Amino acid sequence: MRWYAGSDHAGFALKRHLVEVLRSLGDEVNDLGTEGEATVDYPDFGAAVGRAVASARNPALGLIICGTGVGISIAANKVPGVRCALCTEAFTATAARAHNDANVIAIGARVIGAGVAEACVRAFRDTGFEGGRHARRVAKLNTLDDAARGA
Repeated sequence: MRWYAGSDHAGFALKRHLVEVLRSLGDEVNDLGTEGEATVDYPDFGAAVGRAVASARNPALGLIICGTGVGISIAANKVPGVRCALCTEAFTATAARAHNDANVIAIGARVIGAGVAEACVRAFRDTGFEGGRHARRVAKLNTLDDAARGA
């Protein structure tokens, strides 16, 4: 599985940990930054991961982390084709994939610890989209993306 990961300074340490977890599971992870704890702007990294996921030729997932997960998830969700879910526990991560076909997970490094964050990422990774009744709703989300693109 291919991932794109990004964080601001607040999420840097947790991102580094979760990237290693994903790589240990055999996944390919492209780390789009930041590269340290010097202050940076979360929208830059949320948008970069969102653009990478939305434009990937083969399906890819995104992992983004800031202090609360809120700002970076808003940035990612501005990119048409991104369905980013802010997750604070594994149930939401599972439901986001199964029901919403979410393709980016956002985590707040100052909200949850490494163990819970790892459980969220594993649940997100290991869950597929259920389709069925949820497909109609995701199609409506895609229509909103089309409108945002001016299509």
